[in-house]
Amino acid sequence: MYQIPGVNSAEPKPEEQDSVEEFSARTVGEMLAQSQVEDVLGELNRDLIGLKPIKSRVHDIAALLVIDKLRAKHGLRSQAPSLHMCFTGNPGTGKTTVAMRMAEILHRLGYVRKGHLVSVTRDDLVGQYIGHTAPKTREILKKAMGGVLFIDEAYYLYKPDNERDYGQEAIEILLQFMENQRDDLVVILAGYKDRMETFFHSNPGMNSRIAHHLDFPDYEKGELLDIADCMLKEQNYHFGTDAKQSFEEYLVRRMVQPHFANARSVRNALERIRLRQASRLFANRDAELGVDELCTLDKADILASRLFSVAAEDK
Repeated sequence: MYQIPGVNSAEPKPEEQDSVEEFSARTVGEMLAQSQVEDVLGELNRDLIGLKPIKSRVHDIAALLVIDKLRAKHGLRSQAPSLHMCFTGNPGTGKTTVAMRMAEILHRLGYVRKGHLVSVTRDDLVGQYIGHTAPKTREILKKAMGGVLFIDEAYYLYKPDNERDYGQEAIEILLQFMENQRDDLVVILAGYKDRMETFFHSNPGMNSRIAHHLDFPDYEKGELLDIADCMLKEQNYHFGTDAKQSFEEYLVRRMVQPHFANARSVRNALERIRLRQASRLFANRDAELGVDELCTLDKADILASRLFSVAAEDK
């Protein structure tokens, strides 16, 4: 099943066996076979469009973890490698999806017990009054133990201009867990690159605990078209004659508009196109609708977008 970058639900998968795998492998091939981590890497390459630099970094991290396990067989490991990460990039570039894959990799190689992903924002961690933040943060950390805690827009935890803000308390608790529970919890911080850099500058203790920084690039137009095709295929739709060209024209206009969110904006655009197709078919109540009519998005369904009407008004 195609995974939509930056769109998939952040809900954790059903928790796998609550244990850390012990391996008898003596070679890389044996380790890959026993852990089945290569299956996850294969899914990452096959199911996610684009993201070449990210896929390369994930492969490098997986290689580090495999070699670390083999080193341990010879008594060469003094402590587990630091695995906390930072994912930066614009919305809709696949950060949550890759985080879910990373959780699977960590579990299959025995670095976390469960391999689930808990995705949160500031509101899930920070309370509204004195004494509220600590129990909220600890409850989330309790849910995430044995897996991965994904904190989206993590820089909102830190609001230095508001002396009554409780975000710093949540940060201090996170730092304690990231240090003392690093063998049972991996934290991934995510957000815009420039804001994350400011956050780390203001919180050097957090920055020093992040071992891997992955910067997610925006999608190119051709990649977004491929993503649109995959999204439509999953829902049994397809572009009609000249409709894909019209959608490409739509993307050219939309990509330079404010708040463009890559794959997320593609999904939202397709939802609106489906609505217009449904309205068009609904208007002709006496027509017998076959499979092709029900599954085809016409050029007119796309050109009815406000982006085209605004462009016409500007001429």
